[in-house]
Amino acid sequence: MAKFAAVIGQHPRQIVYRTHGHRHGPVTRLMSPSDLGQNLKPFVFLDLFDDEGSSFSGFGWHPHSGIATLTYLWEGSIRYEDTTGAAGFLPAGGVEWFKAAGGAWHGGGSGNSGRSRGFQLWLALPPDQELGPSESTYQKPQDVHANGPAAVLLGTLGEVSSPLKAPSSITYLAVRLKAGETWRYEPPADHAISWIALASGRLAVPGRVEGGELVAFDKSNQAIDFQAETDTEFVLGSSASHPYGLALGHYSVHTSAASLHAGEQRIEEIKGRLQKKGLNTRLTIAAAAGT
Repeated sequence: MAKFAAVIGQHPRQIVYRTHGHRHGPVTRLMSPSDLGQNLKPFVFLDLFDDEGSSFSGFGWHPHSGIATLTYLWEGSIRYEDTTGAAGFLPAGGVEWFKAAGGAWHGGGSGNSGRSRGFQLWLALPPDQELGPSESTYQKPQDVHANGPAAVLLGTLGEVSSPLKAPSSITYLAVRLKAGETWRYEPPADHAISWIALASGRLAVPGRVEGGELVAFDKSNQAIDFQAETDTEFVLGSSASHPYGLALGHYSVHTSAASLHAGEQRIEEIKGRLQKKGLNTRLTIAAAAGT
């Protein structure tokens, strides 16, 4: 540990919150608006999913409004479909960007045989976007650019930028480190919010962080240094503050009661069209924003 202290200097960034979340079947909810999301917004939900290679029927058609989701896979594949007309399979290393905004539905689950695991992040949208048009983008692994050990899923790291348009000043990275490797993250000047969540392995920052754990750092734009004690996979989020309240529905997050009502009305209109097509619409654990 003395060697690591020399790398990070005398005043490392402090961990102020840590959690292993709550597991429901293959999904572990690490963050929600009723707890950590209030302090880390625009990051409002984070789910770690791992089907451990077992049979998993997936999530039926379910709605969102006022938010965008970003799904990243470390291993395996998932199937997806949504009301923008997109459908297919997302492989490991690929990204699903689903901006529900004014209201949309989607569904999916395990893809091809074998274990599937990854993260789904939910972002609260600012007022000028929360009732806007929905959009979805599905990136192949070769279209996700990296800077060193970090795949840039959203925002910019050094000279590398994601082609996805972030709704505000946000960086979201997927990082792989080998045992013994060190890595430094320097947030943009306006990013006071930073957190990490480990899919596997163990880090020192310098406090130890274990696989399956999420930790939040003190509000600062100070750099964060990492040392991998084992081979480690983790996601990192940093952002400027989201200076708006969170109005929560069962499947929506908005900045006001009025915009929440408008988003949920839109969701009901789409539901009627889906049911006419004979699709089974149902709420799922991963879609229930009020839990």
